[in-house]
Amino acid sequence: MRPPTRSVLSGVAAVAVLMAASTACTIKSSGGSPGTGAQASASARTGTGTAELADGSGTKVALVPGGAHPYFQPWRAAGAAAKKEYGLGDVTFDETSEWDQQKQDNLLSTLAARGYNAFGIFGVSPTDINTTFADLKSQGFAVASLASCPAGGTDKADFCLSTDVEVAAYKAAQAAIRAMGGKGTLVHLTGNNVDANTQLRIKGVDRAVKETGGKVKLLQTITDVDKDLQTAQKAVSDLLAAKGNRIQGIVTTAYNPAVAAADAVGSSGSRAKVVAIDDDAKILGAIKDGSVAATVVQNPVGQAEIGTWALALLQTKQCTMRHPGQIIDSGSFVVTKANVATYGAARKAKTEQLKKQFGDTVLNCG
Repeated sequence: MRPPTRSVLSGVAAVAVLMAASTACTIKSSGGSPGTGAQASASARTGTGTAELADGSGTKVALVPGGAHPYFQPWRAAGAAAKKEYGLGDVTFDETSEWDQQKQDNLLSTLAARGYNAFGIFGVSPTDINTTFADLKSQGFAVASLASCPAGGTDKADFCLSTDVEVAAYKAAQAAIRAMGGKGTLVHLTGNNVDANTQLRIKGVDRAVKETGGKVKLLQTITDVDKDLQTAQKAVSDLLAAKGNRIQGIVTTAYNPAVAAADAVGSSGSRAKVVAIDDDAKILGAIKDGSVAATVVQNPVGQAEIGTWALALLQTKQCTMRHPGQIIDSGSFVVTKANVATYGAARKAKTEQLKKQFGDTVLNCG
């Protein structure tokens, strides 16, 4: 599986946002006070629109991952909460049993036939998913690419709300290097080698290693170990058996190898410093007991919550996209023993900031 996700809005698009000239949408924060953002509009039309959803009762949102994976489970509760908060007709969470693009397309067709008219999708195939997005859009549906963006820099969904995976991997490698004392040998465990997101993660880790000026050496990058936990466990076990005494740090940028590395290092007596990804209970427990140095967590709740809200505004035609296909970074956060009990507040604050960002510079509400 390709854990989430992609890169942020390009510099050209960012400049366009700042240069465009219309009044931003007004949104209401969780505290209840309205706020207005910077002036921006792809169409340069003026107005005093609001991003407060007027009537979402006719909007039925489907949140559809590419297949079963623990990362997506928070989407269930976030979708249910959004349905209640915004008075939506329905929000469902549905996934196929296999990671297969055709099966995902079949599921989406079934959901559309059942009356769902807005879709938040983690596409199975980053090279093919734009065809799916374009087909759904041609039927009049609002579409978001959530937790992963299409490969190639073009997104035919309305928007992509996803982790900037290169930045997240860079943060993780920096944390591992700090835990190693700034020197030694590092190993990188990650996902599917042919996945564009994996290549971005590799790039992020490589950048952090190069910045040490040779003080840290990247011993090995091991790909294709996120298929399932058993695959990851074998890979970590083989790694420690063959090279354990040469390794001072392990950075993991995929979910299953993160859990496997946390378990293996803790039980083997290895002195390698482990930096994981996401906030599995085992990983958080290992941070608390000191066997894992840090983890980089993403924002799946924010992806589902803000994604569902924005989809409803688009489907009801209350708002349009200023820049269709825009990519927005949903955030990533380094968690250590010092902030393991409080990092949720930072993630919640990022989600609030995302809502304001959508109202200020992403949506055009007339």
